[in-house]
Amino acid sequence: MVNNMTEENTVTIKSVKFGELIVDKSNIFDFILPIIGFNDLKKYTIVDYKPDSPFKWLQSMEDMELAFPVTLCSFFGIDYKFDIPDEEAEKLGIENADDVFVCNIANIPSSNPQGATINMLAPIVVNLQNKKAMQIILKNTDFQVRYKLFDTEK
Repeated sequence: MVNNMTEENTVTIKSVKFGELIVDKSNIFDFILPIIGFNDLKKYTIVDYKPDSPFKWLQSMEDMELAFPVTLCSFFGIDYKFDIPDEEAEKLGIENADDVFVCNIANIPSSNPQGATINMLAPIVVNLQNKKAMQIILKNTDFQVRYKLFDTEK
């Protein structure tokens, strides 16, 4: 993400999960369609709480108690390709594939982190140029809502 941290282009928030955070305003995304189940929350940022972790956090800028763990499929060697439907690409103002950031919401059970899953059916898609974002529900695909990240059968 961009790192032009000066006082006039930052905002300080007090996340319940992470404490006080200084967020570069250029790293705040505007969800033009809300995340499923969170209709009133439209502004989020990515928090890299532990830089060496494959998991980041999608922190709400409007509800300091809400932060979703997210990850990139590529961190886990998962071949994850899909076409963004034209209607959604138009809403996001996508003109170049290089301007797109995609991540997936993870579910990491505290009692069993090896049981972590990610939602591959409804990725978070961000246009890095205009900071518009949305959760897209993919159609006509075999992607799963609860794709297991770790093979616990070994």
